[in-house]
Amino acid sequence: MTDLPLLEIHDLRIASGASQLVGGVDLVLRRGESVGIVGESGSGKSLTCRSVLGIVPEGLEVSAARLAFQGTDLRSLSERAWRGVRGSRIGAVFQDPASYLNPSLTVGRQLAEVLRVKQGHTRGTARTEAIDLLDRLGLRDPARVFTRYPHELSGGMLQRVLIAVAIAEGPDLLIADEPTTALDATVQAEVLDVLADLRRSSGLTLLFVSHDLAVITQVCDRVLVMRDGVVVEEGAVTDVLRAPRHPYTQSLLAAHREYGLDRLRQQEVAHV
Repeated sequence: MTDLPLLEIHDLRIASGASQLVGGVDLVLRRGESVGIVGESGSGKSLTCRSVLGIVPEGLEVSAARLAFQGTDLRSLSERAWRGVRGSRIGAVFQDPASYLNPSLTVGRQLAEVLRVKQGHTRGTARTEAIDLLDRLGLRDPARVFTRYPHELSGGMLQRVLIAVAIAEGPDLLIADEPTTALDATVQAEVLDVLADLRRSSGLTLLFVSHDLAVITQVCDRVLVMRDGVVVEEGAVTDVLRAPRHPYTQSLLAAHREYGLDRLRQQEVAHV
């Protein structure tokens, strides 16, 4: 049983009528791994991950030769059964954290409620553990953050709170779907460091989605490159960076090199 993959996807297809949005994706994810899916908007990377969470938008048809988590066939789950998997066994963090938090409740109350309901803690224990979790995620003065409402926190702080909510139930897999896209470079780096620390400290398995190959390289061991709903290249991150085979992957790397060069020129001008 220990050799059983955590997540198995084989020949995943998602269609809207006659239009195929995802075509034949294969992915095996083992416990403790960090795998990235990279591609431009509309490449099918987010839909692939949402199929693992059972939250594909209504009207889309999902089929797969195999779609399993810890050996459980996700295709056969009822909505009630999904509630026992989603959150508690598979956590998720998305791009806009504010939209996933209740604006009328403090972030601490929302986090503590997850701990109280899902872990069976008393209110006092849930509060203590929530503050400890916020501290673990690098939030300064976590007791103060606990009392704040979402609109009182920055984007980076909100994203860390959402990560805290996502891991509060102790999931085996965390799906991070463009979690740093709306953040500036400094805050983005801090959030990526938080995810890397979680992997080291708890052995968390990570499926990370991004349009930015540079971000993927910071947190992932392996990468799948998607374009137009199809995986065009996959492999160890170091191998893909060193010798990309597909022209699309080569174009992504070329764009990053150009961006890096432009950024360096801007810094040089700023220091003149």
